Amino acid sequence: MKKGFFIKNATIINEGKRFIGCLKITDNIIDEVYEGDVKHDEVLKNYTVVDAKEKWLIPGLIDDQVHFREPGLTHKGDLYTEPKAAVAGGITSYMEMPNTVPSAVTQRLLADKYVIAAEKSLANYSFYMGTTNTNLDQLLKTDPKTVCGVKIFLGSSTGDMLVDDIDSLNAIFRDVKMLIAVHCEDDPMIKVRASEYRNQYGENIPMHFHAAIRNDEACYKSSSEAIERATKYDTRLHILHISTAKEIALFRNDIPSIEKRITAEACVHHLWFSEEDYTTKGGFIKWNPAIKTIKDRDAVRQAVIDNYIDVLATDHAPHTLAEKKNQYFKCPSGGPLVQHALIALIELSKNGIFPMELIVQKYAHAVADMFQIKKRGYLRKGYYADVVLVNPEASQLVENANVLYKSEWTPFHGTRFSSTVEKTFVNGHLVYDNGIFDETKLGERLIFER
Repeated sequence: MKKGFFIKNATIINEGKRFIGCLKITDNIIDEVYEGDVKHDEVLKNYTVVDAKEKWLIPGLIDDQVHFREPGLTHKGDLYTEPKAAVAGGITSYMEMPNTVPSAVTQRLLADKYVIAAEKSLANYSFYMGTTNTNLDQLLKTDPKTVCGVKIFLGSSTGDMLVDDIDSLNAIFRDVKMLIAVHCEDDPMIKVRASEYRNQYGENIPMHFHAAIRNDEACYKSSSEAIERATKYDTRLHILHISTAKEIALFRNDIPSIEKRITAEACVHHLWFSEEDYTTKGGFIKWNPAIKTIKDRDAVRQAVIDNYIDVLATDHAPHTLAEKKNQYFKCPSGGPLVQHALIALIELSKNGIFPMELIVQKYAHAVADMFQIKKRGYLRKGYYADVVLVNPEASQLVENANVLYKSEWTPFHGTRFSSTVEKTFVNGHLVYDNGIFDETKLGERLIFER
């Protein structure tokens, strides 16, 4: 019986370096990373040898913000379909948000989600504890070693989890000692803008005005207030999906991400699309925060390069095709991205936007470091073998008909990418191989060294 895998002749991209080498996986662990060629001695007879010549070998990506919709919204996605799409896209671990039905705002409801994932998720998983104006007692019971963080919606989005009581916010920022992730948009400002546009256009507001309704001022006001509060209480704050040029000055870039108390995330859709794309994509690129101007998009790209922004993610948030075809106020915000996030970023790399080494840093290494995830996010001896093999020259046309999402659509419909995820290993198990899944082993719960 084979003990594992020996991947040879790969272009390994890891820890800021790129070199030709080999990687040995024994059971669920990376046994060794070799630079250069290695002779195949008798030991390798016990391993499945993969010739990765002219392929890229990277650590599995870790997505710190997804919405997989289970429980309660499983007509949109669930903890089988969306993790399956994720591993096909090279994402081997995810952290899922609490705005399900019911929302994960008690320890019992949070535990229920872990039970479901243990039964069906092909990728490794963790779930955020959700906040309300009245559940501080539940937040303080959260185990930082087994739960990725606490999530606060400081702006309304999918679900009803807005936290807007000042005393409650102060208590959460003061008393919760683990990482707090926040969605930052100023709700009163958004409501005023939405009312103005409704008065002018009625229910059928042209979709491109989403960027004006949820504008940069609404984002900046909320982000700056969150940072002011976190600074006051020395809170470990992580601000999700930065979408504006204006917000970037709120963050530091003079120290490594792992040393920061306040960090930031950028999402693939804010790096790829701009408000000009509403003309052709319409509600299919309606997200909260909104996709904004080309200037904003390019500023966020540069902030990733300059280390103002620390990690990359998707904010994968599926809705049905019928829902997304609705008029403005009935069209929910969010869309599915996990299957194509990596190849979209590779496309940006090929176009000279980001070095591939930086993508690996921001979407694997830095996430593992910031969340203090045990033995993941790197190609290192002794780490869990979450590994992705990419063919950088195998093009693919993405269409709604060939996605794995339960929602059966993608905002990248009609896009031809020049690379393909060929194999994905989760805990040493080859779960995805050129379109074929081996579902005999499931992902594991993430553990945090805090």
